[in-house]
Order: sequence, then structure tokens, then C-alpha cells
Amino acid sequence: MTGGMAMGRGAGLCAGLLGLLLAALPVFGLGLAPGLPVYAVNAIGQVMCFALLAMSVDLMWGAAGVLSLGHGLFFALGGYIAAMHLLRTAYAATGVLPDFLLFMGEKAFPAWWGFADSAVLTALAVLAVPALLAFAFGYVSFRSRVNGVYFFIITQALTYTAMLLMFRNDTGFGGNNGMTGFRDIAGLPAGGAASAVLLAAAATAAVLGALLGGRALLSTRFGRLLAAIRDDEPRLRFLGYDTLWLKLAAWCLSASLAAVAGALYVPQVGIINPGLLDPALSLEIAVWVAVGGRGGLVGAILGAVLVNLLKFWLAGAAPALWPFVLSLLVLGVVLLLPNGLLDLRNRSRSWLTDMAAALPGQARR
Repeated sequence: MTGGMAMGRGAGLCAGLLGLLLAALPVFGLGLAPGLPVYAVNAIGQVMCFALLAMSVDLMWGAAGVLSLGHGLFFALGGYIAAMHLLRTAYAATGVLPDFLLFMGEKAFPAWWGFADSAVLTALAVLAVPALLAFAFGYVSFRSRVNGVYFFIITQALTYTAMLLMFRNDTGFGGNNGMTGFRDIAGLPAGGAASAVLLAAAATAAVLGALLGGRALLSTRFGRLLAAIRDDEPRLRFLGYDTLWLKLAAWCLSASLAAVAGALYVPQVGIINPGLLDPALSLEIAVWVAVGGRGGLVGAILGAVLVNLLKFWLAGAAPALWPFVLSLLVLGVVLLLPNGLLDLRNRSRSWLTDMAAALPGQARR
């Protein structure tokens, strides 16, 4: 079986499992059958958000060979925009301003928050604002042909700068304490079973849609050109292709995907603060993709799900061990599975062949 056929079967299996999960969530999450408590549904929704976030990184790293260590910025931007809408709807129901605005002595929301009254405009902002920021940053970077470790550094520096900015109380985003106090989510009480199922199902549907749409996109001429950029960008430029706009298109799409993940994540955890902009999160996203395997988007989902389930379990069993476990995962991938878990089958064959060749009988032959 070729690698492409194996990847295609893996994508089909992954899509099927996501479809089953999407169908099962209302049945087991709403108590129609004995099953999932609210916290379990919420955990599923969070993991699906992380899977979507990992896919956004894989779209650039796996397809175009450009690794970003700053996708936490786009993730947080989507979360902040969603939080603005939720706070505006809470104010419409209660007439009480959020605590951070009262603390600052404000009597009303900032005027530019007006768009957040509309769910449609908020959704458009989630897609457009991160894409515009990505366009401005990417145009300068890609036009200057910033690549490799230099691109890693500036993306992480941008995220760190945004984190420091959001820590300020006068930015209007809650400062260090962040934004919380969400009351309703699409008309459903926040924190209830119905809203948890809705958000988890939305996140699962987003992952499924991104997988199907992303796979279709990567199979087009655009996807093949991205692969050519990954393999040999100077040669592609020599052949007359302007790689700037190809990379910019993928970069902006990747930023919007990350923002959608953030917009679905924040209502589930009930708070957003500058901690979501911590550069450590952006590094962790790259680990998820590396563990699962780059390219094809399936590995990003696999890595995000497995690593975060392990993290959730350790958070209750032995939280102090997580940094060490994460480090061991990185070392294991680098040394044993440089192409991630999706390459385990091929690597295991190679290991068996090497072991057979090392046997004394084989050596004499």
C-alpha cells in the first residue's frame, strides 16, 4: 500500500469517527441514553478545539513547510472576539456591566464593541480580524523571505508582545483577570448540558469540515504548489511562480482556522485571559502536530487528541509531571518517529528489518 493510499484511508477513518462522535454527542450528552456527564462533554469539546488548532498549524507546517510558533495569538483573538459577544448578550439580559469595566470606572462598553451585539458580525470578525493581522504580518515576513528559525522567532515574539499588551487593564479586554461572566450561549444557559453539547458538537463539526475541506484543498493545484514550496521554494520561484501570494493565502486561512478554534474554546472554559497568549501554548501546538505527523491534517488531529487526553489525565493524577512527559514526547518523536505516529507502521517495518539483519545468522550470510 502506498503512503498516499494509507493517508487517504486514514482520513476516511478519521472522518467516519468524527461523524459518529457528532451523532453520539446529543444522544449521550443530553441524557437520551445513559452516558456522558457535562464535564466529559466539555472535555470532548475542548479536545476538538485543540484538534482544529493543530490542523491550522499543520496547514502551514505540513503542507507548505512553514512552522509558526505564534498561532496562540490567532487562537486567543478568536476567543476574545467571542467573549465580547457573550458579554454583550449578558449585559442585554441583566443590565450589569462586566466586572473589569466596573473596576476601571466605566459606565458603558467601549463604542467599538457595538459590532459584538450581532452574532453574524461577531462570526465575520472571528474570521476576518485574525486573517487581516496575518496578512499584514505575513506580507512583510514572506516578502522579505524570512524563513526557518527566524520566522519561528518573530512569530513567537509577536505572540509574546500581544500577551504583554493584553495584561494591561486599559486595553479594554479585562487585563490580567481577563473576561468572564458569560450567561447564555445561543440562548442556552452557560455551563448546562445543552450548551455543552452544542459547543462540543460545533467543535466536532468544525474539525470534520476542516478535514474534508482541507483534504480537498490540498489535492488541488494550490495544494500541490504548497507542497512544492515545502520541498524547494527557490526552484519554484525560478520557474516563475510568485510564492509570496501562495504562502499568504495559506497563512491567512490558517489564522482564521485557529481563530474559529479559539471562538469555540472560550465559551466552554468560561473565561479568557492573557494566559492563552503564553508562548508555551504555541510551542505545545507544534508538539501536537509533530507527535501525530505532519501533512494530510489527520496526524494533527491524532496528535492533538492523544496529547491533550494525556494532559487532562495527568492534570488530575500527577500535574507536576506534565512538563517532563511533554519533554519526553518531543525527544521520542525526534529520535524514534521523526514523521510522527502516522509513520509508525513504516518505522516498525524498518526496525524489524534492521533487527533481522543484525541477527548472527543473517550477519554470516
